[in-house]
Amino acid sequence: MSDRITFTMIKPDAVADGHIGAILGKIAEAGFKIKALKLTQLTNADAKKFYDVHAERPFYGELVDFMSSGPIVAAILEKDNAVADFRTLIGATNPAEAAEGTIRKMFARSLGENAVHGSDSDENALLEARFHFAGRELF
Repeated sequence: MSDRITFTMIKPDAVADGHIGAILGKIAEAGFKIKALKLTQLTNADAKKFYDVHAERPFYGELVDFMSSGPIVAAILEKDNAVADFRTLIGATNPAEAAEGTIRKMFARSLGENAVHGSDSDENALLEARFHFAGRELF
């Protein structure tokens, strides 16, 4: 099961720009099944906890402020090879370097406001999914 799920967030920039439907459409077209989905907003404390792995990085404060600045869409996605396939779908962190047709190339504003989060490992996918969803929210 662990290699069949990944976690994503449609970030505040893409939500504010009205890209929720288009991004979910790209995800579905790529063969991912939505196992959990919700519109929510991270508090500053939630964002600090979620991104704690980056606490020592120079961009941490800006990342926390951005991720708690507006609503997000959190989702658990299922597909074989989910983490790697989703990271390919979203493209490079910097949208200027992302491949044509990727979510970040199409919808991101900048390196800091790059439209979507995608888990970077099977282990983190499970941790991130559990951070955002209770058992009764999974389908």
